[in-house]
Amino acid sequence: MKLLFIGDIVGRPGRDIVCALVPRLREERGIDFVIANGENAAAGSGITATIARTLLEHGVDAITLGDHVWDQKGWENEIGDFDRVCRPANYPATCPGRTHLILERNGFRLLVLTVLGRNFMGPKVDCPFETADRLLAENQGKFDGALVEIHAEATSEKQAMGWHFDGRVTAVLGTHTHVATADGSLLNHQTAFQCDVGMTGPHASVLGREIEPVIARFRSGMPRRFDVATGDVRLSATQVDFNAAGRAERIEWLSLTA
Repeated sequence: MKLLFIGDIVGRPGRDIVCALVPRLREERGIDFVIANGENAAAGSGITATIARTLLEHGVDAITLGDHVWDQKGWENEIGDFDRVCRPANYPATCPGRTHLILERNGFRLLVLTVLGRNFMGPKVDCPFETADRLLAENQGKFDGALVEIHAEATSEKQAMGWHFDGRVTAVLGTHTHVATADGSLLNHQTAFQCDVGMTGPHASVLGREIEPVIARFRSGMPRRFDVATGDVRLSATQVDFNAAGRAERIEWLSLTA
């Protein structure tokens, strides 16, 4: 079995390359599950129902979200309509949206969940370790493998999450920083791990935004409008190959252009 996890989709450039490449990648690589983080898909911040629907129609099996989940007006009223979209599970229980998903392909059931880190992050959330532990326990017997996404700033927190779940889940993959890390590996008990999968969108940028306004903001401290950039668009993703027992056997990071 093969899982493709796509790093943070940024704006229209990110959406367009996902829609262009995912159908081809599924066919060429024999991908069984495609999961994408879409929290920056709408103009670089948040997501809308129209965008979520478009991504799902172009071969994405499930969409995860992060700390910008509520940035687009009205999404809180629409998220519940999507059975293949989940919000971070450690937000308050009163928040709308699903805390996890279970996808099935060829008889294999994959549990998908996202938790937000708590170091250097804005939202006040429950413990990501305890939340993920609880969801795994509550769904015991309902899944054959699991993807835990840790949407966090601190690499130490992400690494700790990887070791915490080593041998218990198929993969622990990080998002949020928009900068891919070179630490993709199989941990001791066949859990695939990577601190950050990186960004899907314009790489001639600062984290997906036009370069000059960001430089000006750093130099002067004055507010600037940060529009989504357009140059050097790439799809950043991590492929995890795993067996019928949900144990990872191979991990590969991809950086692709259209």
